[in-house]
Amino acid sequence: MTQWIRYRANGKAGFGTLSGDTIAEHTGDMFASPKATGQTLAISSVEVLPPSEPTKIVALWNNFRELAAKLKQSIPPEPLYFIKANSSITSPNTTIKRPKAYAGKVVYEGELGIVIGKTCTNASEEEAEKAIFGYTCVNDITAAEVLFKDESFAQWTRAKSYDGFGPFGPVIATGLDPATLSVRLVLNGAERQNYKVSDMIFQPRKLVSMLSHDMTLNPGDLICCGTSIGVGTMKEPSNIMDVTIEGIGTLHNVYEN
Repeated sequence: MTQWIRYRANGKAGFGTLSGDTIAEHTGDMFASPKATGQTLAISSVEVLPPSEPTKIVALWNNFRELAAKLKQSIPPEPLYFIKANSSITSPNTTIKRPKAYAGKVVYEGELGIVIGKTCTNASEEEAEKAIFGYTCVNDITAAEVLFKDESFAQWTRAKSYDGFGPFGPVIATGLDPATLSVRLVLNGAERQNYKVSDMIFQPRKLVSMLSHDMTLNPGDLICCGTSIGVGTMKEPSNIMDVTIEGIGTLHNVYEN
């Protein structure tokens, strides 16, 4: 397993591999034969950035059996998804502010994220699996009361795309078996979500294959796999959110009402 990280040091963005608290600097393209420079940095000395720069964020709805059963939703025959604006992306460890234009409930959603490593179009499941670079933690923050505010049109993209509502990271981990993973979200010190990725309706290779028949997936693109039970509102003036997946680490952010 390798953990890839992006960072800013001395005003410049860079990337490398993370081992413990040490970053091994690399040059070139993370997704195409990156080369180690031999230089190292302490993670405490850098600003951690989102681990990829996606051309798009694709996010899933109703992709976990347990949540579908709770909400009395049928199992979909194909992925149900929306696009989340890239301008919603924010780094690990940042503080996210309530949007000035919205006064309603804001909810957290801890999720597994898939990061694409190769251009992927009309891919078989075998080809799709090879196109997956690795996995990351996602918090798909949502303005819940916007979703169905208009009875004629469900506003998924708007509800999910306010500035700062798309944190992911802190790394992309390669060499993981997603079926063995669990997603855990802790809010203000209390566990709110803890669910198994194996409960996903569309597992990663199937999901990437099916999405690639709708649109070309590019290196760095992020697919948010959807969430399961335990989603809730952030009610405190300051809300500490930690999304943890073993092998990837913890995505830490604060949301302020």
